[in-house]
Amino acid sequence: MHILITGCGGFIGSHLLERLLQRADVTVSGWDHQQAKIEHLLGHQRLNLRGADLYACGNDAHLREDVAAADAVINLAAICNPSQYNTRPLGVIRSNFTDMLRLADLCAEHGKWLIHVSTSEVYGRTLASYTGDAAYEDPALYELREDSTPFTLGPVQNQRWTYACAKQLMERYVYAHHYEHGMPFSIIRPLNFFGPRMDFIPGFEGEGIPRVLACFLSALLRNEPLQLVDGGHARRVITGIDDAVDAFMLLLDKPEAGKGQIFNIGNPANETTIRGLADTMRRLFAEAVGDPAYRDHPMHTVPGETFYGPGYEDSDRRLPNIDKARDLLGWEPVVPLESVLRETIAYYVEKYWHVASRKPRTSAAPSSATGTA
Repeated sequence: MHILITGCGGFIGSHLLERLLQRADVTVSGWDHQQAKIEHLLGHQRLNLRGADLYACGNDAHLREDVAAADAVINLAAICNPSQYNTRPLGVIRSNFTDMLRLADLCAEHGKWLIHVSTSEVYGRTLASYTGDAAYEDPALYELREDSTPFTLGPVQNQRWTYACAKQLMERYVYAHHYEHGMPFSIIRPLNFFGPRMDFIPGFEGEGIPRVLACFLSALLRNEPLQLVDGGHARRVITGIDDAVDAFMLLLDKPEAGKGQIFNIGNPANETTIRGLADTMRRLFAEAVGDPAYRDHPMHTVPGETFYGPGYEDSDRRLPNIDKARDLLGWEPVVPLESVLRETIAYYVEKYWHVASRKPRTSAAPSSATGTA
C-alpha cells in the first residue's frame, strides 16, 4: 500500500507516520516543510519526503505525481490553533479550505481515496446551549452524531468560527466531488487528540498562544498561574494519540467499510471540564517533578476576549457518539484520561524541566476558573 500524507510533520502526522513505517507493506510519500517532529524518521527507506510547502511555486507536478501513485491520500495539513482563528482569519480560511481545493481536485481527477481530517469544531455550539438546557438532560441536544447533528456556528463577526466554517466547507467540497465524480472519500472528525509532540511550548519552542494543554504546561514549567478562560463550564473529550492512530490504521485496513463515511474519533469516557483538566494536570505535574506543592498551583480566570482577542466565542461541549467507528471499523478507545495526560506531561518534563525558568512560587488564590480547548 502506498499512502500520501500532507502535513506528515505535524503532531498527528508524526505519530501516524511512525505507525505506518512499522509495516513492511506500506510506503509513504510525505509533504511537510516542518520536520522537527519527524527527525527520527528522516532517511527511512520507505519514506519519500517532499520537504516543501504543499503549494509553493513549482510543486504542482510533484503533487500530481504523488496523488497518481497513491492508494490513499490522507490530508492533515491545516492551521488548527484557536489563538489564530480570530487574529489570522484569512490565513486560517486559506489553509483549511482554499489551499486544500487542489488536493481534492487531483484526487477526484485520478479517482483516489481521500481521507480528509476535519475537526469536531464543525459542530459548533450544542443545541442545548441555545435552549438553556444547562444540565444537558436531553442527549439529542448535545450528543454529536456524524450524519444528523446540525452545525451551529456563531455570527460572522465572531471570527473564532473561521476554522470550523472552513473545515465544514471543505467537507462539503469533498462530498460534492464524491457526489458528482464518484471520488472515494472518508472524513475523520478528531476530538482533542493529546500526546507527546502535541504542540509548541511558549518560552521553549516559540512564542504565542498554543492550544490548552501546551498553555497549561508552559505555565507549570515557568511557575506562572494557569490562565483559564470564561468561568469553568466548557467540556471537552480528550483522546490519546495512540487510540487515534489505531482508528486511522483500521480505516486503511477496512476500506470498503470506511469509504463514503464520516467518523467521530474521540473517547467519550474521557470527558472533562477545562477546569477539571487543569486540576488533573497540576496534580500529575506534581507527581512527575516530585514536588507536591504543584497540586495547589494557582489558577486565574481570564475573559475569553482578553485571552484570545475580539471575536472570540467558545463551544460549550463536544461529546461524540462513536457508534459508527465501533460498528464499521471495530474501533474502541481504551486509554483513560489520566494515562493520556501522564504520558504527555512526562514527555515535556523530561524535555524541558532541567531548563525551565522557574519563578518564585506565588500562593494559590480561589477562582471560578475554566478554559478552552
